[in-house]
Amino acid sequence: MWCHAGINQTGKGQGQTLRMAHAHSHGGDDEAITSPTIRRALTVAVVIAASFALIGLAVLWPREDPPPLDEAVAFSDRLDATVDAITTDPCQGTVEADGIPCKIVSFTVDSGVTAGEQSYLEMPVSTLSPDFDAGQGLVLGYNPDAPVGNQYFFLDVQRKQPLLVLAALFVFAVLALGRVQGFRALGALAVTGVLLMAFMLPAILIGRSPTAVALVGSAIIALAALYLTHGINERTTVALLGTFASLGLIGVLGAAFVAATRLSGLATEDAIVFQVASGGIDVRGLLLAGIIIGSLGVLDDVTVTQVSAVWELHQANPDYGMRGLYTAAIRIGRDHIASTVNTLVLAYAGAALPLLLLYRQAAIGLTDVANGEVIAVEIVRTLVGSIGLVASVPITTALAALVISRSGTTGGRPVALAP
Repeated sequence: MWCHAGINQTGKGQGQTLRMAHAHSHGGDDEAITSPTIRRALTVAVVIAASFALIGLAVLWPREDPPPLDEAVAFSDRLDATVDAITTDPCQGTVEADGIPCKIVSFTVDSGVTAGEQSYLEMPVSTLSPDFDAGQGLVLGYNPDAPVGNQYFFLDVQRKQPLLVLAALFVFAVLALGRVQGFRALGALAVTGVLLMAFMLPAILIGRSPTAVALVGSAIIALAALYLTHGINERTTVALLGTFASLGLIGVLGAAFVAATRLSGLATEDAIVFQVASGGIDVRGLLLAGIIIGSLGVLDDVTVTQVSAVWELHQANPDYGMRGLYTAAIRIGRDHIASTVNTLVLAYAGAALPLLLLYRQAAIGLTDVANGEVIAVEIVRTLVGSIGLVASVPITTALAALVISRSGTTGGRPVALAP
């Protein structure tokens, strides 16, 4: 609990102090603690940044459809089907004495040009073959030119229903805890999805610079996400400017170290297939774009937290100067960064666990593992993003402390009382 030291002990002095304390008790009441000059400066800064982002959006916006996928890597027709029955018999062309069993999966096609047709799949029994149950949904490939009996082939199991249930649970959890702000956060998420699908992916596919698209798209996403989620106020604007500065640093570092490590962007099978199918795409630029986009979500969290810390410290003690605010808030930022960076490393280790286990079993040294492009890509991605994340703390904290220390508000110095 805080109270103000150095106050008059008269009722009048106490009443003035209580009114002052009450005036600074509302976290969202920015109008009471920032000056008109500061608000104008912040408005000009964010308008300039938003104008550049919108101009970039207009210039880079895809005005034609992406080119069709190269026939060499074109995907087959995809059909939905339902499993009718599963039996185990000798594989086609063998007898039971050969000991080569196959699963015979009978199914009914539910969609596409052959909807209603019944057929079967033959799959060798092994530890790698998927398990099937009657009534289970399947995703099948269909090649009408293949011989009868081989026109259908297994692609995947059908997961739409459990994924929809999981999405519904996510929405419920966000709304139950966040309420109005949770609803606004979901709106920001929808804007992000629309921008990715309507602008960023088509623009890259028609040959726009992936790095430029990522920077512009990330700036628009940050504008929409922060203002929709946290409201249009000085706190959000300062967090937004800190996010922009950190994204710029990530872009510069990413470009430097992607070039220095000579990453090709072709470390995965998906990237190689994409390069074959879309030869005009800059896959190295695509790697850099992924670093920028992937860093944005964590940056938002850190910058908003730091601005809130500075604001709350100022409200607790309006006499704090810029240096005092910065010093106190940076201590909060250190704790946040320590846990966040560890989270990033563990998240990568968890995602790459099978590959790391394979390297470990092969007794390949750590430096040799790191030197391979598959791992080096993730190291660059993680460390560049983490450096930008760490840098966002002093950048945003300094900006917030500067803004709030120039607000012109003052008050008594608080002291901590024993409970």
